Amino acid sequence: MDVSSEIVHALLPVFLTTTLGASVALVGLIDGVAESTASISKIFSGYLSDRMGRRKPLILFGYSLGAMSKPLFALAGAPSLVFFARFADRIGKGLRGAPRDALVADVTPLAIRGKAFGIRQALDTAGAFTGPLLAIALMALFANDMRAVFWIAIIPAAVAVACVVLGVEDRAPPADDAKARPPIQFRDMANIGRAFWIIVMIGFVFTLARFSEAFLVLKANAEGLPLALTPLVLVVMNAVYAVGAYPAGVLADRMHAGKLLLLGLSALIGADLALALLSGLVGAFLGIALWGVHMAMTQGLFAKLVAEHAPDDLRGSAFGVFNLITGAALLFASVLAGLLWTGIGPAATFLTGAGFAALAGLLVVATQSVFAATR
Repeated sequence: MDVSSEIVHALLPVFLTTTLGASVALVGLIDGVAESTASISKIFSGYLSDRMGRRKPLILFGYSLGAMSKPLFALAGAPSLVFFARFADRIGKGLRGAPRDALVADVTPLAIRGKAFGIRQALDTAGAFTGPLLAIALMALFANDMRAVFWIAIIPAAVAVACVVLGVEDRAPPADDAKARPPIQFRDMANIGRAFWIIVMIGFVFTLARFSEAFLVLKANAEGLPLALTPLVLVVMNAVYAVGAYPAGVLADRMHAGKLLLLGLSALIGADLALALLSGLVGAFLGIALWGVHMAMTQGLFAKLVAEHAPDDLRGSAFGVFNLITGAALLFASVLAGLLWTGIGPAATFLTGAGFAALAGLLVVATQSVFAATR
């Protein structure tokens, strides 16, 4: 599914601004709403998977909804239909995300959970850079006809649905269905514990620094990257991400979690500074590569931390709550990034992101005791 989605997403910011006449602020709003919707909807899918004691039905429904949204991008004649298509696609991502992460945690021994999430991130991201590579080839084949490229994106989406139907085995249902309780009740949240909420707080501030990757595409385009090579932005970022995700997962099992998270935040600050202060495509792609480094170091690590600080019977709900909070942060961050870009300039967008990343780093330093228990 990542191949399909990234074929579309690699071209979508430029499609919106050049073909449909959308502003950069509107691109930020569309991406912010879409990505935060994916995160927010995970609370419902996480809860339902806990309550049913099964993960696969929601995973399948999420992949199916994502596949059904793909034709709408090719048909879009106005930003409003793109907004609807992105909204549906990201709801599908949200519905499958929390049950999938919970299933990984369900079937993986604690001692190698970091590796497991690292492998999952690496495979996800391998698809995420294969998609933009295909987009480049298809743009050449179809003479820069972005709508034709969007039609081709339907094929890998359909293959992903078939893989879930034929290849995913669900966990065994729990013996006591009474353990599954509604997620938003004070007694259940108390069972998750203080350490979990500290991780949520750090994730919230961290996500304020992680606005949509659409702004990386727009930055490279503004520095002179040709339209046909626009997907190269996500190729580079996701290639670095994919290569680094598994080693970072191994480190997450062996290294102090707080130190690894600080390294990831340092990479994000470096990315933002390069994108803000260095001119030309070399500076842009240095920032894009460092963005991939920070993703590799932090995304699987956050999943591991959530899994380790949630009771088994509330694990899906815990992933849902974490993604609800970080999804709200992502919406705010992407809208703010678009407004700063339009009102002041690209440098203001990336320098603000660096400031939020530094604040998240201070929170990690101030809460080292939480991470000391997650080696």
